[in-house]
Amino acid sequence: MLSLRIICWCFVLLGVVSGGVARAGNPIVVMETSMGTIKIELFEDKAPITVKNFLSYVEDKHYDGLLFHRVKPEFMIQGGGLEPGLKEKMTKASIKNEAGNKLSNVRGTVAMARTRDADSATSQFFINVVDNDFLDREKSPDKVGYCVFGRVIDGMEEVVDKIKDVKTGSRKGQDDVPVEDVIIKSVRLSK
Repeated sequence: MLSLRIICWCFVLLGVVSGGVARAGNPIVVMETSMGTIKIELFEDKAPITVKNFLSYVEDKHYDGLLFHRVKPEFMIQGGGLEPGLKEKMTKASIKNEAGNKLSNVRGTVAMARTRDADSATSQFFINVVDNDFLDREKSPDKVGYCVFGRVIDGMEEVVDKIKDVKTGSRKGQDDVPVEDVIIKSVRLSK
């Protein structure tokens, strides 16, 4: 009985300690922002099309100089498509939605933004700042959902939470826009 209790506590402790550790083999990107550095593990095994798409934008330096243009402190922070001045940047073709991968939109996960069209994601992504499981395919009102393809492994409290708390307003017909630009300086594949 005592040994079973010790084994259970070891698994709990291991889960807590490894919470910010990436799984072997998954790509990691380093996102430098005007508010600090965020490291993101990409779930290549669970969302191969989405990760390949995201990494193609990383390789092309598409994200360099773009904004986190939509910030909702009780929901998510979104970026990857607009330049300062809220000018939309050209993207590649949209990709197939992989929201059926059983990954949940919980705090710290990274998912693809899309329009009402299920397969409309291009370069824009968001980081969930709270648990948003209503965005998962099974619970989503449209039964399509939003594809989780990564998770923040470093910089959640220090950077993402600072971004989610910036002052926002309306600009150029868009709501929840940071009053002061939050810039994605660069995104690079970690070595």
